[in-house]
Amino acid sequence: MDSLIAASARALAAGDALGALKRVALRDDPPALALRGIAMAQLGEHPRARELLRRAARAFGAHEELARARCVVAEAEVAMAMRDFGGTPRALAAAAATLEAHDDFANARQARLIAARRLLLIGRLDEAAAALALLDGQALSPALAAVAELTAAELALRSLRLGPARAALARAHEAAGRARVPALAAEVAEAQAALDRPAARRLFPGGEQALRLDEVAALLASDALVVDACRRGVGAGDAWRPLARRPVLFALARALAEAWPGDVEREALIAYAFNTRHPDETLRARLRVEIGRLRALVAAEAGIEATARGFALKPRDGREVVLLAPPIDGEQASLVALLSDGAAWSTSALALALGASQRTVQRALAELEAEGRVRANGRARAQRWLAPPLAGFTTILLLPSSLPIA
Repeated sequence: MDSLIAASARALAAGDALGALKRVALRDDPPALALRGIAMAQLGEHPRARELLRRAARAFGAHEELARARCVVAEAEVAMAMRDFGGTPRALAAAAATLEAHDDFANARQARLIAARRLLLIGRLDEAAAALALLDGQALSPALAAVAELTAAELALRSLRLGPARAALARAHEAAGRARVPALAAEVAEAQAALDRPAARRLFPGGEQALRLDEVAALLASDALVVDACRRGVGAGDAWRPLARRPVLFALARALAEAWPGDVEREALIAYAFNTRHPDETLRARLRVEIGRLRALVAAEAGIEATARGFALKPRDGREVVLLAPPIDGEQASLVALLSDGAAWSTSALALALGASQRTVQRALAELEAEGRVRANGRARAQRWLAPPLAGFTTILLLPSSLPIA
């Protein structure tokens, strides 16, 4: 390795992308191409970074599998930053195995961490936790340790385990201090600040109350019957009934919770659940069927009684009914929460993260664009979607696969 390549690599390790580029900007040999690609990624020029890394991987000879594996890992991180999840994770796993075989354990651990973060972004929390567990007990550089702890903290936050999340963030703060990378320290500080921001709203007949994550966790752990519009489910104590894939049942549960301790007229329930203002006998019959399904689902926690006007929610054992709403209004709150992370998402990546079809996501994006809440860059396959940051609250409860308390 010549002196300029070595100096450029040291600059990148310290987070000085411009300093690294000054040393190799005019060179087209494979190591220089790889370093230029990493530097461009640090500067946020991800398409150019990907192009340079691919050129570097092709330029390295067949006998230089270690260098090519490093390029694969760097490109995987760029793809994650671009929210491009279309590639297969097998290439990254193969690169990690190659790096380990050549005793390049630092880059192998980075590859494992990228895999875990990718799984977290698309809401596969169990798989992300398993991938992250592979790094337990392994020596990590301060920067990698900080990123690993940030990942562990987000995993804990999505399942509302506040104690482990705070501990992971404390370790991330300490590691970021040792790494001396300002951007990393800022990311840790932002994650810590999110713990003190409102995460949900508790709705009352006459108003609402903003709740932090610890207050939400306390409510969900209590005996109250909680209708959670953030994660779309009904819970009481240890019981949790997910309704994210049963929108009609959740709409009925929310309407009944909003009216508690009163009842809701049948016509109002039909309008709310079936999105129509013209009820007929068919819809009234369907309402009875759906109410029966909801009654059976929550039978252990509450009853649903027919009244002269409609239906009323009757929690068992004197439970209180609590309605939690997202910090932002609208049916597409989860989509907006994903887009508000500052990255540009493709439609396919959003569909993968939300577990929805691309057609459904495209319709939702069109509605949000018409409202001015998101904007598109590019066209066709290169089109990416962005939204302005959401200030003043955290959207952790709206992200994919947020789990009830274990």
